[in-house]
Amino acid sequence: MHEAVLKQMPHPEPPGSPGTKARTSLKLLSFNIQVGIRTNAFHHYVTRSWQHLLPHTRRQQTLEQIGRLLRHYDLVALQECDGGSLRSGFINQVEYLAEAGQFPFWYQQLNRNLGRVAQHSNGVLSRIEPAEIEDHPLPGLIPGRGAILARLGKGQHSLLIIVLHLALGARAQDRQLRYVRELIEHHRHVILMGDMNNPLEHLLSRPALKGLDLIYAEETLHTYPSWKPRHALDHILITPDLELRKAEVLDWTISDHRPIAMEVGLPECLHYL
Repeated sequence: MHEAVLKQMPHPEPPGSPGTKARTSLKLLSFNIQVGIRTNAFHHYVTRSWQHLLPHTRRQQTLEQIGRLLRHYDLVALQECDGGSLRSGFINQVEYLAEAGQFPFWYQQLNRNLGRVAQHSNGVLSRIEPAEIEDHPLPGLIPGRGAILARLGKGQHSLLIIVLHLALGARAQDRQLRYVRELIEHHRHVILMGDMNNPLEHLLSRPALKGLDLIYAEETLHTYPSWKPRHALDHILITPDLELRKAEVLDWTISDHRPIAMEVGLPECLHYL
């Protein structure tokens, strides 16, 4: 773990914008954007695989569409972004989406640095200035998975947000979830969000998450594959002192995952955020 440097857009939100109002709730979104590649069928993983290495003219249009979507949310978790390499036209996609979505604060977590070839990253975009950002590489046999810890507010009445992208294998996931539990188990107000590569019932049955009493949407929210969702792989989980007001998967097929959204009610002690 190391403390990270939060980035700020050069033109912060003007007075009276959503980021400056007293808050009783937060609108959250988690989205695996697949580096801006449009995958609308399984055969596209083969026919469009070159886009993981080389730039494509339509990628910029895809990012613009995503940016317009993000404007409706207060805090966004991004997975499978590129931090600025050949395939993205040397554009930091987290920074680009922060600007397109009109977020004053953003952070890019670089998980696999392949130089000019690829900059595999997670990201967080926020309308509220975090008091703290931490970068946590997650354990695993193959390095390259990470979690971002963003703390909104200070002290015992702060809100801890963990943005993560878990590994595919069960053994690696167990290690990673145990690591995440150590970050959150003594904190009262927590949001876990990201691509967890596992159905919710499997995640919640893992010893690492037992006893946390995490709240989640009652209905199953399928996010993958985007063109015909059958698997719930992306999740937003909250601790009991937060209120789940609304949760939904958006009907977007711009990536191979659909984005998942949640509105969370905040207790009175967090209204100052």
